[in-house]
Amino acid sequence: MKQKAERLLVFSFIGTMLFFTLLFFILPHHRFSELENRYLQAAPHLTWDNIISKKYAEEAERFVTDHFPFRDKWLWMKSATEKGRLQQENNGIYNGKDGYLFDKFTKPDDTQVQQNVEAVKQFALNHPKVNMTFMLAPTSVGLYPERLPWLAPTYPQKKVNQLIEGQLHNKVTFINGFNFLEPHASESIYYRTDHHWTTYGAYLAYVAYAKQMGWQPLSQSDFLIKTISNTFLGSYHTRSQFNVVTPDQLQVYTPRKKVETEMYIADSDQTYTSMYDSSFLQKKDQYSYFLGGVHALMKLTTKLDTQQINQQKLLVIKDSYAHSVIPFLTNHISEIHVIDLRYYNGNISKYMAENGIENILFLFNTATFVEDTSIKWQALKQF
Repeated sequence: MKQKAERLLVFSFIGTMLFFTLLFFILPHHRFSELENRYLQAAPHLTWDNIISKKYAEEAERFVTDHFPFRDKWLWMKSATEKGRLQQENNGIYNGKDGYLFDKFTKPDDTQVQQNVEAVKQFALNHPKVNMTFMLAPTSVGLYPERLPWLAPTYPQKKVNQLIEGQLHNKVTFINGFNFLEPHASESIYYRTDHHWTTYGAYLAYVAYAKQMGWQPLSQSDFLIKTISNTFLGSYHTRSQFNVVTPDQLQVYTPRKKVETEMYIADSDQTYTSMYDSSFLQKKDQYSYFLGGVHALMKLTTKLDTQQINQQKLLVIKDSYAHSVIPFLTNHISEIHVIDLRYYNGNISKYMAENGIENILFLFNTATFVEDTSIKWQALKQF
């Protein structure tokens, strides 16, 4: 009897594994998760370089995890269970003070951080004639650690930024986000329910970059500031599913002196006459209103008066924090190229040479930069 029960257990386990394996290959794989409010890992590219560098193994693991059958249902069940236990943390998100939700930030992997820093340093050494600026912005938990729940563990992002700045300042022009954000900490510079900064936070980043470049930034009075949504519940809310959360406002800054910008998205080979996609205001991912979300390669061309032009071309290498900053830059730069290393598979040095690019802005938030493995993979391709 005992042997029959054990056999039944083994066969049930094997059957279940085969069932989910079959579902993994049958069910469609989505690019974006509405529940997690993020882009999922694409199918890894099987090449000798990727196998040798272990990139294929890492991407394959993330691909299986992101597309596991009924993943959204499992995450929802976990969230519901944690809510029932009245926990102040769920799926790595803390329920903080003043209505803020925070992502858990622990001590970064020193090896990963060093690899990313060395990749940027080497890229700078390979292009000594290119003017490079690196802006590293804290996330909300970095600026407001005192708003975390009692005894919630966290690691100071300010320490991480200072460490990275110390290693990069002789190679690139470094702009530490703490320097221009801390004086405005009492203002609404981060969404409470999302991992991005608000459009006002992005405006402060634009001002800091413009001053670093020696330009005269536009004042807030030079923009028509409009609230386009009062119902924004961002990625932190999606992951945590905490109740009684007040939605954020989403704002757009439109220059009173209008400029025409054409946006080309290489991924889809489409050109648009606006940098904003209002269709996302009816979806969960409202932040993708800016630039239409994440793309591997974009090019923004702006018709500026001769007196308005401060710079002809700029390449922005970035994460999604840049999406709400780039529209401000179009008031000064005629041609902005935008690359997201997580999705771009080309050689950046070759792209720069083909397009005559001599100015680069790296723009990342601290959490993304210390975790992003795509930076070191690009370095293996010599950027």
